[in-house]
Amino acid sequence: QVQLVESGGGLVQAGGSLRLSCAASGRTFISYAMGWFRQAPGKEREFVAAISWNGGNTVYADSVKGRFTISRDNAENTVYLQMNSLKPEDTAVYYCAAREGWYGSKDRYEYDYWGQGTQVTVSS
Repeated sequence: QVQLVESGGGLVQAGGSLRLSCAASGRTFISYAMGWFRQAPGKEREFVAAISWNGGNTVYADSVKGRFTISRDNAENTVYLQMNSLKPEDTAVYYCAAREGWYGSKDRYEYDYWGQGTQVTVSS
């Protein structure tokens, strides 16, 4: 079992920045690739970014490429999502997820554990 707790969400103006954190506990953190997903009201949960077990491989959704950065600190059992140049369309609940294995995935069904989510609201 892995428990995931997100934090760092909030209200920000367009063009601003936020950094989300996801703290993991339970089984060995390095056994898992990690991902961030988001879900806006009335929409499907969508992929945002993923990172491999050692941080050496990252992948992003086209909509956030160049603005968001995913990283991880295995000593602290934490994964981060730095979000810059935020847009109103980035407004959503953001979830972190853990996938047993070396590499992340864009497919939400390939993840084994999920956090409870943190709200990000970007005002125009």
